[in-house]
Amino acid sequence: MSSLEPNSFMKSKAHIAVVGAGAFGSWTALHLLERGARVTLLDAWGPGNSRAASGGETRIMRGTYGPDQPYTRVAARALKLWQKYERRWKKQFLHRSGVLWMVSSRDDAFERGSLAMLRQAQIKFQELSPPEMKKRWPQINFADVRWGIYEPECGYLDARASCQAVVDAFVAEGGKYWQFAVSRDGLESGRWGSLTLSDGSRLKADHYVFACGPWLGKLFPETLGGLIRPTKQDVFFFGTPAGDSRFTDAHLPVWGDHGNRFFYGIPGSDRRGFKVADDTRGPIFDPTSGERVVSRATLKRVREYLAFRFPAMKDAPLIETRVCQYEQSPDSNFIVDRHPRMNNLWLLGGGSGHGFKHGPALGEIMADLILTDGEPDAVWRRSRFPKRRKS
Repeated sequence: MSSLEPNSFMKSKAHIAVVGAGAFGSWTALHLLERGARVTLLDAWGPGNSRAASGGETRIMRGTYGPDQPYTRVAARALKLWQKYERRWKKQFLHRSGVLWMVSSRDDAFERGSLAMLRQAQIKFQELSPPEMKKRWPQINFADVRWGIYEPECGYLDARASCQAVVDAFVAEGGKYWQFAVSRDGLESGRWGSLTLSDGSRLKADHYVFACGPWLGKLFPETLGGLIRPTKQDVFFFGTPAGDSRFTDAHLPVWGDHGNRFFYGIPGSDRRGFKVADDTRGPIFDPTSGERVVSRATLKRVREYLAFRFPAMKDAPLIETRVCQYEQSPDSNFIVDRHPRMNNLWLLGGGSGHGFKHGPALGEIMADLILTDGEPDAVWRRSRFPKRRKS
């Protein structure tokens, strides 16, 4: 994933159009620009908008990902890049509150398999017993928690703000950003020569990257319609007791609880409350027209969990809600591949609820692939899925 030497492709100032200014698209556009390409970035509603998978205030930064996967390594690279660009822009996006992964499931193969990957990627971590965790964080009820993984240098990221910052830097360095939608008419044919935009104009480039999150399946129904599945994900923010800092990021890490369900949360930050969500995949959701109203059933389940795991928050008022969506792939891995009919059209998506943190590193990987005519990691290629039979 290191920077590659400029080749003839780069020297020719290739024009690359990137569609989607979320975590994947904006970082890809910036890395391409920094490698010498001419880049136009487009988004229908703007970076980090409320419909986007990269919208919202915060996202988790972690390295625990189980055995035999590329994501711990990519997360380690992303950690370095977040720090690099924070220094360059003199802004903070990564809050190193630490991440605590609680193992309350009887099957801990995922967590055991994560340890070797964390060591290889050189992400610092500690294995903690229940007594050790209780001593550090007495505000958590560790009943049924068998052990934990604590990553002290991870935490949470400012999502919406960092998307905007990446686009601002991209424009400041000479990139073009246009706020237009792209017509899907004819995209699958492989016979078009330019993109049709929502104002009626056309955009022609040498290469195209579609990083449209939950809209990828709509734009490419034949290729990705059965692979990108947007699901509705409810997020809740609860008010902490007045004057009580135990549930803020000063005294509590980001946490995940792997039991029968997987709950996760981000401690109170920027006065927005204590964020809690159930990671269980929700129903199919339309990111354009879907009404973002949380489910009462999910709220009830989250409240019951909150009262159990964080007893002092039992009667905490609900002060804010948010409906996000996952752009779920069938195996939760990213999709990074060329379109089957167009060698110069790349499809980048399938964030599956865990993609945001990887943005800087994945953008770097994407820039390398395009500018060197490279081949993506096999785990991210469309060919890993069985071909659908035509009815």
